[in-house]
Amino acid sequence: MPTPIVLDVDTGVDDALALLFAAAHPELELLGVSCVAGNAGLERVVDNTLRVLALAGADHVPVAAGAVRPLIEPARDAGHVHGADGLGGLVLPPATRAAEPDRAIELLRRVILEHPVPVTLVALAPQTNLALLLRTHPEVADNLARIVFMGGSASGGNATAVAEFNVWHDPEAASVVLGAGVPLAMYGLDVFERVSVAEHVAARLAASTDARTAAVGRLLGTRIRTPDGELPHLGWIGDAGAVCGIVAPELLRVERLPVRVELGGHARGQTVVDRRAHPGEDAFHGTAPGWVEVDVALEVDAERMVELFLGTVAVR
Repeated sequence: MPTPIVLDVDTGVDDALALLFAAAHPELELLGVSCVAGNAGLERVVDNTLRVLALAGADHVPVAAGAVRPLIEPARDAGHVHGADGLGGLVLPPATRAAEPDRAIELLRRVILEHPVPVTLVALAPQTNLALLLRTHPEVADNLARIVFMGGSASGGNATAVAEFNVWHDPEAASVVLGAGVPLAMYGLDVFERVSVAEHVAARLAASTDARTAAVGRLLGTRIRTPDGELPHLGWIGDAGAVCGIVAPELLRVERLPVRVELGGHARGQTVVDRRAHPGEDAFHGTAPGWVEVDVALEVDAERMVELFLGTVAVR
């Protein structure tokens, strides 16, 4: 029986790859997609999502628009990574349908509560929609198998020295989700940055006559700009790895570890992961509350994950 999932996305390049994988893999049942501002503004995210699902042959999957900004701070996109259009310049045919009239949290509530078995909620974006859902409709937790989120890190960051973009974009929302009492799995930068497709493979896919395969190649060939200039080819499958891990959990080494989100100072947005073998002075002196046990992915079989991903979404 396929695993029922709902995706929450801010569709840029790697969210698009994740959508294509989720729609194509036979062991996943994609029930719906909620959109949030993050990699791009909300209107662009919704449009990108509808276009990608059409490419995937998944126009039946409902899509809804959610939060236009984080809970507290203004929105800050990642156009330097995903391009002004959010898809790295990939041009897809215009969507032939509109998003659902319901807002994202209503779509999520309905889809989750109406499903006969618990649903896996996959967060590939800032977690603003999830925080609003769990605070507005806490009853959905009863029919959630778990929340799998691409975000955070047990080591360094990318948005800042210590914070990963999705959590940094709305740390208050991530903190709400962390404390909601739902089982959690974290696919962070520790594994995200290890799963990549070689440049010559991406180029070969981009030259395919199959529309989906060519789009995958173009997305994998997207270059990232930094203040120092354009980076070499990275070829990350990115968010798609979190979805691959649902289908093939054996590709990840996971440890259940205490995690918390920092909300202030230079560490704002950091997911602090306690990897100590034994408690320290903080426990003895009563200064160690607020930690939540999370299944944290620390290592990945990158070669096999790439094979799984490309074998699902590309004609080779």
